Amino acid sequence: MPKRSQSLEKSIISRIYGHGRGAAFTPKEFLDLGSQTAIAVALHTLAKKGVIRRLARGLYDYPKTSGLVGLLPPNPESIARALAGSEGLRLQPAGALAANILGLSEQVPARATYLTDAPSRTVRVGRQTVILRQTTPRNMKLHSRVSGLVIQALRHLGKKNVGTEQIAALRGRLSLEQRSEIALDAKWAPAWIAGVMRAIAREN
Repeated sequence: MPKRSQSLEKSIISRIYGHGRGAAFTPKEFLDLGSQTAIAVALHTLAKKGVIRRLARGLYDYPKTSGLVGLLPPNPESIARALAGSEGLRLQPAGALAANILGLSEQVPARATYLTDAPSRTVRVGRQTVILRQTTPRNMKLHSRVSGLVIQALRHLGKKNVGTEQIAALRGRLSLEQRSEIALDAKWAPAWIAGVMRAIAREN
C-alpha cells in the first residue's frame, strides 16, 4: 500500500477513535484530509478490515460491541447527526420516538424521526429507518431539548389521548428545572399542548 494511503488511513482512524465507539459518520467528515475518491477508498478498506462498519451507502459507524452478542445495532441519533452533518446544528426527536424517550410509549419505533434544520433525508439501516425531516425555525426555537420532546410526544399522542395519567407521568419523570423550562417554552406550542405543558410545570 502506498505511504500516502497508509497515512490517510491513520488520520481517518485517529479521528474515528477520537469520536469513540457508537459514532456514525459519512465521507464528508474527512474531506479535509484528502480527495473524495481517496476518502471513499480508505473507508472501504477500513470496513473490509472490520475496523468500521458500513451501514448504508456513504454511511459508516465505529460500532459498539458486547461480549455476549458481538456488534451492537447502531444508535439512531448518531446516524441522524451523521446524516445532518455540519448543516444540522440541531436535532429534535419527533413522533413515536419522542413518546418512547419520555416513557409515554413502550414501543420502540422502527422509524426514528428527527426534526432538523438540515435538508430532509431518509436512510434504512437493517430493520430500522432513520428520517430527517426539515422543519421551520419555529419548531427549533425552544429553550430546551426536553421542551421539544414534550411537544413532539404530545402531538404524536393527540389531544384525545392525553389526560391526567400522562400529565402525572411526565410531571414525575421531569425534574423541577426541566418543568420550569417547558413552562417557558409553552408559548411556542399549539394551544392545547401549551395548556398541558403548563399543567406539567405546576406543582401537585
